[in-house]
Amino acid sequence: MCISDIVEQALTTSYLSLEAEESLRQLLRRKYGKEDLQAFMTLQKAVMNCCVVQESRQLQQMAG
Repeated sequence: MCISDIVEQALTTSYLSLEAEESLRQLLRRKYGKEDLQAFMTLQKAVMNCCVVQESRQLQQMAG
């Protein structure tokens, strides 16, 4: 799975799971193309605008 695929899934479901976040971290450590970078930036904007919920943040809020 590539960065764009993970982003597409997150945007479609409005949810970014812990597993997907970890996959993104691993993929971002490797060489990636312009399309994947643009997709990742789109995901960041969607999270900042509350269009995509991060499971990790939900868990932090529940714990805190």
